Amino acid sequence: MAAAEPLSLFDLGPPASPMPPNPLLAIRRVYAEPAALDSPRGRQVLGRVPGAEVVEVPSHWQIPGLHGNDELVDRWVRVKTETLVLGVRKGLAARPNGRSADFIAPGAANGCAMACAYCYVPRRKGFANPITVFTNIEQITAHLRRHVARQGVKQEPDQRDPTAWVYDIGENSDCSVDALVSDNVADLVATFRGLPTAKASFATKYVNRQLLDLDPAGRTRIRFSVMPHDDARVLDVRTSRVAERIAAVDDFVEAGYEVHLNLSPVVLRDGWEPAWADLLRQLDDGLGPAAKAQTAAEVIMLTHNEPLHEVNLGWHPTAEGLLWRPDLQEPKRSQNGQDNVRYRAGVKRAALDRLRGLLAAHAPWLRVRYAF
Repeated sequence: MAAAEPLSLFDLGPPASPMPPNPLLAIRRVYAEPAALDSPRGRQVLGRVPGAEVVEVPSHWQIPGLHGNDELVDRWVRVKTETLVLGVRKGLAARPNGRSADFIAPGAANGCAMACAYCYVPRRKGFANPITVFTNIEQITAHLRRHVARQGVKQEPDQRDPTAWVYDIGENSDCSVDALVSDNVADLVATFRGLPTAKASFATKYVNRQLLDLDPAGRTRIRFSVMPHDDARVLDVRTSRVAERIAAVDDFVEAGYEVHLNLSPVVLRDGWEPAWADLLRQLDDGLGPAAKAQTAAEVIMLTHNEPLHEVNLGWHPTAEGLLWRPDLQEPKRSQNGQDNVRYRAGVKRAALDRLRGLLAAHAPWLRVRYAF
């Protein structure tokens, strides 16, 4: 199907309120599947970006000039800022996980407006991964309710959760940013609020205080990712400052979220140990008693990927001085079948031992759920 002429928002129904100004998104063009345009959620999203050009495409995976276009490398951040995609999620399956969650939920979005240099999501789409919003949210939430019902009651506690089945709702996106664009995240939080045997979970590097109004009732776990400031300044492009993430933890706990911390990714470079010690002291000083009593950590050592390394050299070569370390890394086949690199087993094991020692010294209250 060839791209159609840009559509008028007038033809798509009454618009919603425009998206409040934010530093991440200034949408100029929306690529959309016809079925997504015809949906209530699609019309809501378009109402939040008045004036954007709308171009029909046959599939959110098949957008000529966007996906697989290596000429976009030097416009990496601009594409994320100015482009949005609307699609309909075809595959509805909750996949077993076993690490951070029991299951990976069918995502209500993929891609991201932020530009973390180590992100694995663009490895799939190639050269551009702006936000894609899936507009069939009713089908997604209905699938999740059925899946949770089939699990019954969790019989034995595990490192994911003592009593609840945990569903990661943001595997390929950042839900805090997704919530700027649509109400999909609000619908997911509301869905799990009514599921007493399950919890939603997502990791984030963006503080979206609109989420404080969603009344999660303890059924959504938000995992703020943190790393030393000097690393984040280079690698966490367009994210909330680490200090802002830490400062938000107490507020999210008070609003009814379960808040955990992702120590992620741990990047090995000269001075990494004192940098992490400083970060852990900042956490110890910044979190209140209620937050410390309920939080736990995931420790995730850096993995990288040669195609992403080549992409980064085109727009952010400084990051590769930290990420691409052949002297320390070895090949790794990931769970999703991709060929990545990770720190060599002995290097990784020693680093994790040292980080656990730093935790014991500076944040003994921070329980590690798992590390890999």
